[in-house]
Amino acid sequence: MRRLIAASLLTLSVGLASFHAAAADFTGKTITLMVPFPTGGGVDLWARFNAPLLARHLPGKPTIVVRNSPGGGSTSGANLFTQIAKPDGLMLLASSASTQFPYLLGDPRVKYDYKDWRVVLAGPTGGAAYVSAKYGAKSVRDIDKIKNVELFFASPGPTALELVSLLGFRQLGLNVTHIFGVVGRAEGLLGFERGEFTIDSQTTTAYLRRSAGLVQSGDATPLFSWGVLDKNGQLARDPNFPDLPHIGEAYEIVHGKKPEGIEWDAFMAFLISGFPAQKLLVLPKGTSDELVETYRAAVREMLQDPEYIAKRDEVIGEYEQVTDAQAEKLYKDGTTISPEARTWVRDFLAKNYQVKFE
Repeated sequence: MRRLIAASLLTLSVGLASFHAAAADFTGKTITLMVPFPTGGGVDLWARFNAPLLARHLPGKPTIVVRNSPGGGSTSGANLFTQIAKPDGLMLLASSASTQFPYLLGDPRVKYDYKDWRVVLAGPTGGAAYVSAKYGAKSVRDIDKIKNVELFFASPGPTALELVSLLGFRQLGLNVTHIFGVVGRAEGLLGFERGEFTIDSQTTTAYLRRSAGLVQSGDATPLFSWGVLDKNGQLARDPNFPDLPHIGEAYEIVHGKKPEGIEWDAFMAFLISGFPAQKLLVLPKGTSDELVETYRAAVREMLQDPEYIAKRDEVIGEYEQVTDAQAEKLYKDGTTISPEARTWVRDFLAKNYQVKFE
């Protein structure tokens, strides 16, 4: 009898959850998707690609309008979202590494807390680093040929996405001078082609479209990929670069031991935020489980939409977007750093690059 009652209650609870999830109806509604960046950038393109396809699979087929709110390296728009978004499912935020890094660093401009938000979609990416072939290195195993050479790398600034490269090159003991003020990886790649920069890193799409040609022509030597996370949350080889060691393997090749310690922990926090969890779609604080499930159900359907499948590689790259438990895991890992690791990074940036956190 107890088993029968328990089974009945379980059936009832599942039925009620399904009813509430299905009860959300956006017929005739307009949903705002806030993008805390200017138009035309990577996050803006990502948001504008996903928005109409997601709307197609939400109950009532609402209109999703992208609203750009740039400023403060994306912190201004995220702060605004925190202030004005209501938990009614009518406003979302497109977060990226540039929004997550200030949060991880404890930047005083940040008035938002990722613990308040609910993730419905995560968009991973990847990338690889390479060096000028003029130094004679054929792979990361020839690190001694470049270890004592001053290399030059293009970067917008020490706390931008290129913080991953800054910390990663340091892990391998490379002598890299970071030239700040270069806007965007595309400019960095052009500078590498002209010989102005001698080490570079590009996301997978840009690498496969342009950097691979430099490798094929003998002008660049690939060193490592930034890797991907496997189902256990461990670094694994990027399937787009199966012959390249990931950064963890490169560390072992160079140092003869597995990476560990506070510096590695700090680096990994920003690596995960910058690549496996680079783009996130979130709902505001207080959003009900039913509304979250409504959105996630729409995402699940979107990921199977023939139009989405036909266009995704060209628009968003070669990595599968995820929802549900996978998105939750990436969301947590990409927005979490230990107090010790945060302190180390802040002290390192303050001492070496005069970054102020006041």
